[in-house]
Amino acid sequence: MSHWMFNCQETSKKVSKSMDQNLPLPERMMIAAHLWMCKYCRRLKDQMLMLRNALRLTDLAGEDKDRSPTLPSAARRRIELSIKKLYSDSVE
Repeated sequence: MSHWMFNCQETSKKVSKSMDQNLPLPERMMIAAHLWMCKYCRRLKDQMLMLRNALRLTDLAGEDKDRSPTLPSAARRRIELSIKKLYSDSVE
């Protein structure tokens, strides 16, 4: 951090990091200064916050983190039939 302000790449990394942990005051101030001047990084920060909030809402809506998604039975049957057909074609 030898320069007085972060560039866009550094800012985007720091913004992401700040969502998971508290950053030191000097870093937070440098991020704020950059965001004040850069509409693109402000937009990126807003998008990160929207994604984070959407994921939180999904968790709150009762999505079970331990449950893996299941394949519908019709799709499962189509896959099984395709595998059987491929296997029977290769045996002939």
